[in-house]
Amino acid sequence: MTQYPHLLAPLDLGFVTLRNRTLMGSMHTGLEERGDWGAVAEFYAARARGGVGLIVTGGMAPNREGGVYPGAAGLFTETDIANHRTVTDRVHAEGGKIAMQILNAGRYAYSPDCVAPSAIKSPISPFRPRELDEAGIEKQIADYATAAVRAKEAGYDGVEVMGSEGYLINQFLVAHTNRREDRWGGSYENRMRFAVEVVRRVRAAVGPDFILIYRISMIDLIPGGSTWDEVVTLAREIEAAGASILNTGIGWHEARVPTIATSVPRRAFTWVTQKMMGEVAIPVITSNRINDPAVADRILAEGCADMVSMARPFLADPDFVAKAAGGRAAEIAPCIACNQACLDHTFSGKLTTCLVNPRACHETELVYAPADAPKRIAVVGAGPAGMTAAIIAAGRGHRVTLFDRAGAAGGQLNMARVIPGKEEFHGLVAWFDTLLVRNGVEMRLGTEATAEGLAAFDEIVIATGVRPRDPEIPGQNDHGNTVSYIDVLRDRVPVGRRVAVVGAGGIGFDVSEFLVTGHSPTLDLPEWKVEWGITDPARARGGIAPEGPRPEAPLREVTLLQRKAEKPGRRLGKTTGWIHRATLQMKGVRMIGGVSYDAVTPEGLLITRDGVQQLVEADTIVLCAGQISERGLVDMLEKAGISCHVIGGADVAAELDAKRAIDQGARLAARL
Repeated sequence: MTQYPHLLAPLDLGFVTLRNRTLMGSMHTGLEERGDWGAVAEFYAARARGGVGLIVTGGMAPNREGGVYPGAAGLFTETDIANHRTVTDRVHAEGGKIAMQILNAGRYAYSPDCVAPSAIKSPISPFRPRELDEAGIEKQIADYATAAVRAKEAGYDGVEVMGSEGYLINQFLVAHTNRREDRWGGSYENRMRFAVEVVRRVRAAVGPDFILIYRISMIDLIPGGSTWDEVVTLAREIEAAGASILNTGIGWHEARVPTIATSVPRRAFTWVTQKMMGEVAIPVITSNRINDPAVADRILAEGCADMVSMARPFLADPDFVAKAAGGRAAEIAPCIACNQACLDHTFSGKLTTCLVNPRACHETELVYAPADAPKRIAVVGAGPAGMTAAIIAAGRGHRVTLFDRAGAAGGQLNMARVIPGKEEFHGLVAWFDTLLVRNGVEMRLGTEATAEGLAAFDEIVIATGVRPRDPEIPGQNDHGNTVSYIDVLRDRVPVGRRVAVVGAGGIGFDVSEFLVTGHSPTLDLPEWKVEWGITDPARARGGIAPEGPRPEAPLREVTLLQRKAEKPGRRLGKTTGWIHRATLQMKGVRMIGGVSYDAVTPEGLLITRDGVQQLVEADTIVLCAGQISERGLVDMLEKAGISCHVIGGADVAAELDAKRAIDQGARLAARL
């Protein structure tokens, strides 16, 4: 008897049966654009081998003007079709099924050739689109159909028509992006004509025995978005036009509501999908912030959907389904929804990967092969870099001993996980603990490693992390009102009602959020929806509450300061920084850049800004002024003539950011 009977049940579509109810949702990886089709094939084959019910590729442009950016991948030539055939053949060889997403970015395209129903510029892209005329609309529809036919020729089991997230089809549906007065605009019947005609023409082109998923925007999360009645009307028309499955899309990219970041509660939008159940006869998929098989199974058991889409969780662990089916759910590498190595990379023009799993999109060049000659390896420091190195080295057959002076593994992750909105880090630490045990790593916690004690090992890995940088502000040690972020997050020293936070990097923002937040709304979906102003789209267009965001009152008055004369938070994550800034703004946190720190006084912190000295009144000053590498043991080993490898914060100090540390640990362990 499986632990997840609903999730692992097959889904019969009539002409084909999917082996379970999991969908690997579409993600742009950048692999196709690199042209390394062996790497593309292995990426998707690994997920098929891991048991996914149906894979959906990253968005493929139906034409050049519809690409998200110039050079975006698509099926334009016979060579393209042959390249994609290598992918589908590999997926099928692993017992999987795969659909190709067709995505026309419309006004979101980073190209001067972008097109849209009306010539209205997007707030998140630089180019004003060209308004399509009747012939242009016909071309776009025909190109969707052509792309679908080419996908079928390339061996795909189906296509997904991307109709959500604010891309071209969505732009036709909503009046604020569709100002047309012809048969493609005006009434909702006219505005939805484009979406319905695309689906109808695709179905006619590919025939009946081919999966056709339509990704519908269930809730737009923008002012003036679709009403619920409009969403249901569209869903029924899409079904009638020939769709096999309806997939849930949540929010436009320009929406000022977080939808997939770690601070979004798990399964935060399944209630929207559930509203669609029974409105159409075809299967309905739910999505967003689902990263655990127990949660996914419960969603299906409660009748919220027929199938569950998980995208980033399959970056984190290609064997998600196989581990769930095999009773090994504790070993599933958890997606913590950080966006640091996936979406942040995508929107920076870098190859997608995963903070938790550096092999994602690097499967062909980062290989954890069995060791030819097992060694005795010492790893010092049980933070993310050290734990990763220890687990992978032990998994390859080495005998690994992991030292840490603390009484528990986790390092700075143990501080990150106390931040409101970062509760997913609890699961990450638990996963590391599970794998350390499973791989037989000998743990020596509460132990100070010494050069003498390490001399007997064949290889020594130093991952001792960082320590806070001392800003050396005059008076900081004189009045008993100055503490470090470690005092606050780890040692929980008392903090006053008025606080000045010195340093507006990631740690400064985290500490500020910790200080102003009582109950974490990430753990309370109704509270989170109120905080961000989300309501039922049956009540207000787009699901935007008329009363707006209503956050809980802050626990403290916080002033966040930085030396750099730029907007505080400017260097935070590309896709999540705005969320952190907005959260603190809603909590009334003052953010001030371009200051010098003159002195700590009993009354607070003296600063100078624009040549004027002023007092920031504060009961407590919290120092978050960066970090320096903890290299004491490295220096001791070098003096003793003992060589070692240095990774993570001990190599380069960098905030509470595990991405580089985990990647370094993995790559070192792969070659030891």
